[in-house]
Amino acid sequence: MTRFAFAQVDVFTDVALKGNPLAVVHGADALDDAQMQAFARWTNLSETTFLLQPTDPLADYRVRIFTPGGELPFAGHPTLGSCHAWLEAGGVPKTPGAVVQQCGVGRVDIRLDGERAAFAAPPLRREPIAEAGLLPVLAALGLRREQVRQAQWLDNGPRWLGLLLDAADTVLALEPDHAALKSLAKVGVIGPHAAGGPCQFEVRGFAAPIGIPEDPVTGSLNASLAQWLIGAGVAPARYVAAQGTRLGRAGRVHIAQVDGQVWVGGHSVSCIRGELAL
Repeated sequence: MTRFAFAQVDVFTDVALKGNPLAVVHGADALDDAQMQAFARWTNLSETTFLLQPTDPLADYRVRIFTPGGELPFAGHPTLGSCHAWLEAGGVPKTPGAVVQQCGVGRVDIRLDGERAAFAAPPLRREPIAEAGLLPVLAALGLRREQVRQAQWLDNGPRWLGLLLDAADTVLALEPDHAALKSLAKVGVIGPHAAGGPCQFEVRGFAAPIGIPEDPVTGSLNASLAQWLIGAGVAPARYVAAQGTRLGRAGRVHIAQVDGQVWVGGHSVSCIRGELAL
C-alpha cells in the first residue's frame, strides 16, 4: 500500500461548498491508468486529477484528468483546482506569477492574479450543427426553436454542443431529459442576464454521455463559449458568468480577452487535506 498526499478543492468560488469540487492526488507517478480510473470512479466527482512530474521541460507539473467514466485531455476546473493544490503544497513556478501545466492537450498557461488564477483557453474548433441533429437535443431540453439564438459544436479538448438562448431565465428554467441527452451530446447552454447585475450570463452544462447529468461549474465549456461569443460580437471582452445556480452553487467564472487570447479565471478554496492509501 502506497500513501499519497491528497486534497479536495472547491473551484470557481471563494466560499467553500459553493463551487465545483475536485479531488487532487499529489505525486501520483507510481499509479497506473487502472488505479487512477478506479479512484476517480470511487470519488464520484465530475473530475479527479493526478499530479505528476512533467516530461515537458517548460512545464511546472503534469496532470492527468479523469471523470468517473474516462480520461479527459483537458478540462477547466481541474486545471485551476490542480494549480491551486500544487501551489498550496509548495510548488514554485519557473516564472513568478505564471504556471505552465502539461496535460493531454499539451501546455496550458495559467496566470496568477492575487487569490484568483486564470488559464489560457486552448484553441477552439467550431462547426455548425445541422437542423436535423439539433431538434432532438432541443426536445430533450424542452426548448422551443425560437428560444435558441445560435448553436455550434465547440471543441477545445472536450466537445460540447453550445446553445445561446434568449435569456438567463430560460437557461435556469430548463428541466432536461438526461436519459435522452445521454445518447445525443454534451450540451452547454448560455443566456444573458438583464443589464446591471453582477453576472452578465448564466451557464449550465449537461454531460450525461460521460455520466454527469449536470456539472456545477465547467471551465472548458465557459472557455469555448467565450471564444465563440466574443468572436461573434455577442459577448463583451470581459464578463462574469454564473453557473451552478440550480444545483445550489454560486460558481463565478471570470472571462477576459487580452490581445486575442481568452483567459478563464476563478477562485479556489481547499476543503479537505489528507492522505490517500492505495
